[in-house]
Amino acid sequence: MHWNTLNGRPPRIIAHRGASGYRPEHTLEAYALAVAHGVDALEPDLVASRDGVLFARHDIGLARSTDIAARAEFSARARVIDGVCDWWICDFDASEIDTLRATQPIAGRSTQFDRQFGVPRFAALLDFAQRVSAQRDRPLVIDAEIKDPAFFIERGIDVLGALAADLEARGLFGAQAPVWLESFDHVFLRRAFERCGNPCFALLDEMPDAIALRELAGWVCGIAPAKHLLWNGVADSGLVDAAHARGLEVHAWTFREDQRSALFADTREEMHAAFALGVDALFCDFPDLAVAARATCALSEPPSANRRAAVVPEA
Repeated sequence: MHWNTLNGRPPRIIAHRGASGYRPEHTLEAYALAVAHGVDALEPDLVASRDGVLFARHDIGLARSTDIAARAEFSARARVIDGVCDWWICDFDASEIDTLRATQPIAGRSTQFDRQFGVPRFAALLDFAQRVSAQRDRPLVIDAEIKDPAFFIERGIDVLGALAADLEARGLFGAQAPVWLESFDHVFLRRAFERCGNPCFALLDEMPDAIALRELAGWVCGIAPAKHLLWNGVADSGLVDAAHARGLEVHAWTFREDQRSALFADTREEMHAAFALGVDALFCDFPDLAVAARATCALSEPPSANRRAAVVPEA
């Protein structure tokens, strides 16, 4: 079988917030289920507590994905902004966040596991990944997104220092470490690259021009675009080929069985179309379905001979 990926190998499946279609997102149990599904990487979002500890959460606010609204001891720290009540993670110490329980944040998904699992620190996820890696024939990659770093820096929280400390304590610094870094804040991401040396991927929600791709190619291993950028209607937008021509991998987000694209009959067809373009990795909420789609996808066109592989560790 030939793949149109940058290095000619099968595209990676990245579990977006763990197996978040089946379990409350960003819990060790959601990550463990994704591993059982056979994924290549786990994608945690990282935010920080008041005392500078990184946690796997998507939002600055804790109301959407935890039971904090039901915790009377924290009621006085609620913030009401534009009529919406929430509790910011940066108003709490790590020991307090450790007491919270995760809930399902996406409507329509099962709530049967609500309040059964804790909110993991990034350090605990790194330890989990190292245990899994020791038990299988390839490392389990952690593809960590640093969320809103400027927000935390403005509040005196050293997000980069916390990230570096967690990585350094486990020997996970450098280009060959199975920890990738990503962010929409490319200025911060470059600082993280210069300090830690880990493979970096620039998140994108708008189409980059040739100048942007050339500048990114000087230091990142790839780009992580929103999946709608892959197509103009149903036609290839050319983004994958343009990135590959610069030696950049393309990791597209997010493929969800319960939020299907209008361009395709179903999510399997959508993933097959992404594979055909040569996408190097897919972010997926239902990773078992993505692993199955990859297994059934046969491509006839070999990768171009002049494409060079990005320098990232094998997943």
